[in-house]
Amino acid sequence: MLKRWLVGDPLKSTQARHERLSKAIALAIFSSNAISSVAYGTEEILLVLVLAGAAAVAWSIPVSLAILFLVLVLTISYRQIIYEYPEGGGAYVVAKTNLGERPALVAAAALMIDYVLTVAVSVAAGVAAVTSAIPDLFAHREALGLAAIIFMVIMNLRGVRESGKFFAIPTYFAIGALGLLVVAGTMKSFFSAPVSPSADSVTPDNAMESLTLFLILRSFAAGCSAVTGMEVISNGVKAFRHPESKNAATTMIWMSAILASLFMGVSWMAYHYGILPKADETIMSQLARLTFGTGAIYYAIQIATMMLLVLAANSAFAGFPHLASILARDGFMPHQMATFGDRLVFSNGIIILGFFACLLLVIFKGDTHSLIPLYAIGVFVSFTLSQSGMVKRWLVKKGPHWRKKLIVNSIGAVTTGVATIIIASTKFVQGAWIVFVLVAVLILIFQGIRSHYKAVAEQITLDRRGARPPLPRRNIVIIPISGLNRAVVRAVDFARSRPGEIRAVYVDLDPEESAKVKIQWAQWGGGINLIALASPYRSVLGSLIEYIEEILEKEPDTWVTVVIPEILPARWWQNILHNQRAFMLKAALLFKERVILIDVPFHLTR
Repeated sequence: MLKRWLVGDPLKSTQARHERLSKAIALAIFSSNAISSVAYGTEEILLVLVLAGAAAVAWSIPVSLAILFLVLVLTISYRQIIYEYPEGGGAYVVAKTNLGERPALVAAAALMIDYVLTVAVSVAAGVAAVTSAIPDLFAHREALGLAAIIFMVIMNLRGVRESGKFFAIPTYFAIGALGLLVVAGTMKSFFSAPVSPSADSVTPDNAMESLTLFLILRSFAAGCSAVTGMEVISNGVKAFRHPESKNAATTMIWMSAILASLFMGVSWMAYHYGILPKADETIMSQLARLTFGTGAIYYAIQIATMMLLVLAANSAFAGFPHLASILARDGFMPHQMATFGDRLVFSNGIIILGFFACLLLVIFKGDTHSLIPLYAIGVFVSFTLSQSGMVKRWLVKKGPHWRKKLIVNSIGAVTTGVATIIIASTKFVQGAWIVFVLVAVLILIFQGIRSHYKAVAEQITLDRRGARPPLPRRNIVIIPISGLNRAVVRAVDFARSRPGEIRAVYVDLDPEESAKVKIQWAQWGGGINLIALASPYRSVLGSLIEYIEEILEKEPDTWVTVVIPEILPARWWQNILHNQRAFMLKAALLFKERVILIDVPFHLTR
């Protein structure tokens, strides 16, 4: 009942086509991650530049323009990937097709880490927007973040179309509110003189470095968080309505245009008004307060920013399960990751993503700036591999206009490759090394899962050239009992309906009790032979297993079927009042060769 109330009734497989997304709803789902980075992209640039003093803040505009160029290159490049790979899969499929298995696994591992970080960073940044407006909530930011992630998990489990409709209105409200801030703030800047950052706002503690090329590159690396999420649309092309590729490509343009406009607007306003980062207030909060004061519009923008940042996680909930399902079909993830849940979504992937995002949020105590150094590396690794894969594809496949496409993807490969090196080198000591370690660990896990499935296939696949294995000569049915009751009689009646030699086995712990059992068995045992096992150390389970192993050893061509009578209480809490001997016996025998377990339940009514 609780599951149905939270998630909703199951959907038929035939309804899958009706769950496809229109461009308007897809924009809300897939692009919220990229657009939401407007809220912290500029701030991350300034946090690095301010280390060289207030005068270095002027470099925020050139750095922002470099990131804008990167957005343009990635937009054109991923549009080509969308048309070339309409089945989706993004960097993993491109790398696997053109570069091989190992680069594809690197791309997949990097993307999966980035998706988890997307949820954690987006929610942490959204909570930061709320605590900027309501400082009393700052101490509860972890709890607020966890509540937001759990809510996102539940909504995504309800289905793609339903969650998309639910999140579309707040997403467009947030985009409109930030657009209002950028338009009003930019218009206001045209009629006011630039404001230089106050030297007093840069304390000796944080102004510790000189303005160098390395510092500028560090600010570029920090600001590259603004382009994360641009690959999500290429991963989920099949989620769009027909024609899928055309609708996905159009949505990609919309997303990039909104992202570029808002990001450059915020960077310009911060530069023009001399805004610097503060520990207790975000850049967006300062700009909104400067533009509209502290009235209703200011709080509306803060709420809109918070909603957009939290909803940015929705794009990860769309991308991660799809990527996991593709990996599962290729044997690199558990097969259940490729299976739809009740609501025609990859429920297992959604739950796993939510769990690890919550774990990350707790580990880093909900601090956005602690999570940012880990961010963007994974997605830029996947950017580089996907662009490099497309370069090789055009060189091999060629086709119409292949030279133009080759130039675009070559520029994309070079620019994202350079950006990856910059991000990795500048953020390595800040914690980025953790991402590289996790990528290596994930690749080993992928290969281990694949090796397991290969081993399973080799052992269970029927070989036409091989002979059918001979059938065991006979079947010995064993009924372990601890006394006589209706549950045991029920199991005896079932065993008598099966072919094979039947033996009831009783472990003798008390001679007086054993005598009573033998008398009762003569009346209720139905003529089945009762074997009493001695147990000098009072080990019921050990004696039973030893007896079964002895049969298996003496008769290697015989099945041993263990029929287990089990009493099931009417209430779940009543289980603690009963011994778990049946459960322990099943656990001990489950992995033994030629042993078949049959559970005969006896249900209590009260």
